[in-house]
Amino acid sequence: MDTRFGSYSIASSDRFDPEQFFRGSLADLKADGRYRTFLELERRAGQFPLADAPGRSDPVIVWCSNDYLGMGQHPVVLKAMHEAIDRVGTGAGGTRNISGNTRDHVLLERELANLHGKEAALVFATGYVTNEAALSTLAGMIPGCIVYSDALNHASMIAGIRHSKAEKRIFRHNDVEHLEHLMAADDPARPKLVCFESVYSMDADVGPIKAICDVAERYGAMTYLDEVHAVGLYGERGAGVAEREGQMHRLTVIQGTLGKAFGCGGGYIAASAPLIDFVRSHAPGFIFTTSMPPAVAAAARASVAYLKASTSERKRHQEVVATVKSRLKAAGIPVMPSETHLVPVFVGDAHLVRRISDELLTQHGIYIQPINYPTVLRGTERLRITPTPLHTTEQVDHLVEALTAVFRTHGLETGQAA
Repeated sequence: MDTRFGSYSIASSDRFDPEQFFRGSLADLKADGRYRTFLELERRAGQFPLADAPGRSDPVIVWCSNDYLGMGQHPVVLKAMHEAIDRVGTGAGGTRNISGNTRDHVLLERELANLHGKEAALVFATGYVTNEAALSTLAGMIPGCIVYSDALNHASMIAGIRHSKAEKRIFRHNDVEHLEHLMAADDPARPKLVCFESVYSMDADVGPIKAICDVAERYGAMTYLDEVHAVGLYGERGAGVAEREGQMHRLTVIQGTLGKAFGCGGGYIAASAPLIDFVRSHAPGFIFTTSMPPAVAAAARASVAYLKASTSERKRHQEVVATVKSRLKAAGIPVMPSETHLVPVFVGDAHLVRRISDELLTQHGIYIQPINYPTVLRGTERLRITPTPLHTTEQVDHLVEALTAVFRTHGLETGQAA
């Protein structure tokens, strides 16, 4: 009897061949159009969004960076990192508990707590690790906790919830009535945690923060809001959608990243002092890993502090986003509905979206990474464009012309919008 794993099969008399299995698995990904390629880029300091790529004499224009405001090359941020390197060197030299807890980490956490109006904050190596570690610890260690998770939550949130081994309920995306229906059916005495996002990065929509908080409060539930695609971009001081909507004080935990709009790296949670101390004391993903390099912490703190005071980057960002959306729609490019700074362009075929991406790069010097399953559902493959305040009018013109040309080459209809 044979056992089959995709294109790889094992006869009952055979030994498992790992290399054959790996090759077969990769062949399946390629046949399905889901094999991920990694374009080697070298960003040009001071010339964002330009970058150099192998085999190209001219720079490419990056239209899919999560460095949403270009803060990764901002003089204030660069200065802070340079000064920190000269002051303390590169790595932290240990975990936060063993020699790796520096003044830069402490000051960054104070800055983040202040940003979100919370008592304390805790910094992790990455945004993914933040969600996985915080959620697995909170949901896993609170006795009898039930987790209610939005159906489109990020993979890192899903991983944390699964790792917690807590009971979970999945509510339909942004469906507050379904959430309430699920909560009403559970024991009112059991601890409850509602997990959701503010900006959903693939569909570019926004979570109903106020309505979810209303339901959570009725059932005595804690709330965990992922603001990774919103911090730095929304709110008077860049604290995210919850700040913009006046809801920060109602959220139990706000999670964010330092690797997107703040232009550095790492993730964090902000919450009450006891909750932060609880996660700090129990989360393996925090305890057993080398801490963030102090220079990164210093740069991140400078970026957060700068964007708390400056609104010009956010204003210009929204202007460029609006221009890109309107120009693409006018050209007949199938821009998917978007409430945010993200501009998804529908293609609907895994192989075709890869070809379109390749041709934009090779023929037009534009880099937009294709988005395939499992990041999005099959049949909804797309390009995801992320305009920044540093994209020029000429670069927007070039983007519209290039997309129009490539779409027409592949028989995808374009035309003036009504």
